[in-house]
Parts: sequence; C-alpha cells; structure tokens
Amino acid sequence: MRRTSTSAPPRAAAPAPSSGSSGTFGSSASSGSFGGEAEGGGMRTEFAFRLPRGYVDDAGTVHRDGVMRLATARDELVPLRDDRVRENSAYLSVVLISRVVTRIGAVDDIHPGVIEDLFASDLAFLQDFYRRINAEGHTRAAVTCPSCQEEFAVDLAGGRLGES
Repeated sequence: MRRTSTSAPPRAAAPAPSSGSSGTFGSSASSGSFGGEAEGGGMRTEFAFRLPRGYVDDAGTVHRDGVMRLATARDELVPLRDDRVRENSAYLSVVLISRVVTRIGAVDDIHPGVIEDLFASDLAFLQDFYRRINAEGHTRAAVTCPSCQEEFAVDLAGGRLGES
C-alpha cells in the first residue's frame, strides 16, 4: 500500500517529452540541475521521464512516459524491512523504484511486480534517474587535478539526463 504525505500536495509533473525525443528528459532546467524550483516558486517534487524501451502490460500495450517523485527518508527505510529485500539485497532497487514512480503511461498502480516486468535497460534508466533527481538535483562532484591542483566539477553519471 502506498502512503502519501498529508502536509502538502505534490506539484504537477513537467510535461513528458514529445514522441520524437526517445530517452530524453522533458522540460528540465537548461542548466542541467533537476532539483530546483517549480514554476510559481515552490519546490519541484515530480519529474517526467521517458523509458528507453517501455513497460509492456498484459494487453501488449507499451507505456513509455512516466513520472517519478522525489524520495523521502521513509521511501529509503521501509524497503529494508521487506522480506524480499532481506533475502536478496539486489531487490532493494525494485522496491524503492516502485515506491517513487507514480505513473508509467496509463498505469498508475505501480508496485514491485510492475518494476520486475520492465526490461533491464528500463530498470537501469530508472535507477540512474532516481540517483540524479535525489542527489540534490545533480551528479556533479568537485575534484582537484593531482598534477596541477586545479579544481573543477565532474558529472559522475556522464552525458545528459536520459541519454545512454
């Protein structure tokens, strides 16, 4: 059962990308930061995505556009009590992703079974997407060159969001 916070309603998700932009992120800030403010000054808590391959439901329909919300501390703690995670730690990402993805196409009842049925490339995409939006909006780290001692930022994930 999905628990929701009663403190503040979630912000509307950014529009999903057009069908011609397979695997790319929708309307994010052009600077590459993904955890900033939403229109109207509030904090942005939901992010649109497009799966590289898509979730295929029982009827054979492919669902690609979805929404992921920011994770809470509870989202990261509750799966640790799940028996499936205790038996196999690799299952943690399946349970965690199922808690924060709110919709894939017309499917809005996202549970671990849905995530299990994703293609491996789509699960990897969602894991990367999760890391990017929950790590303060970016995957950049400050580094210092060991030779010249110059400081600069490096994107640890590489590429633009959604690209392979």
